Amino acid sequence: MDVFQWPLGVATYRNFPVVEASWSMLHNERPYLCNFLGTIYENSSRQALMNILKQDEIDKLCWVSVREQWQPQETNESLKNYQKALLQSDLTLCPVGVNTECYRIYEACSYGSVPVVEDVMTAGSCGNTSVSHNAPLQLLKSMGAPFIFIKNWKELPVVLEKEKTIILQEKIQRRKMLLHWYQHFKTELKMRFTNILESSFLMNNKG
Repeated sequence: MDVFQWPLGVATYRNFPVVEASWSMLHNERPYLCNFLGTIYENSSRQALMNILKQDEIDKLCWVSVREQWQPQETNESLKNYQKALLQSDLTLCPVGVNTECYRIYEACSYGSVPVVEDVMTAGSCGNTSVSHNAPLQLLKSMGAPFIFIKNWKELPVVLEKEKTIILQEKIQRRKMLLHWYQHFKTELKMRFTNILESSFLMNNKG
């Protein structure tokens, strides 16, 4: 293996905490179908997402809070609001930004909120969908991430309509499965990384 891919994980540089699962996180009814708190870039799919959310007043079912300029650091208040939004939403909308992969995907997993991931390649040279149908987000797909992948935000209304029909018991099971997958994902990658370090560097020095 020439390149070992390591996931972004959560934004520790913005003080996102290590989250411990609790009974209420798993079992409580969540008041919002979905959330999106983030920066809206001009001429981006995030603008398209906002237009979709405003149709049929979908945004009233979701926790939506946007800004026009990216902030490199969270305030205590914005971090608290973001964590509350993740905890109180069944789904977290993860539109692409500068890159396809974002911290939001893993932060949503931390709170048992299913990521709805925009599965498109952003500009740049990090992959090619014509070479691999799994690009982008190949690592997550190869590990069987239990996310909702969509190619266009026009698919979102159908996703949310389906979400309305899911009873709490099913949502509890889904949260348990997501948190279990996320824990396994982190453990598995840690083991793979250690094994690659050992086989690449330590084994060669024996003898």
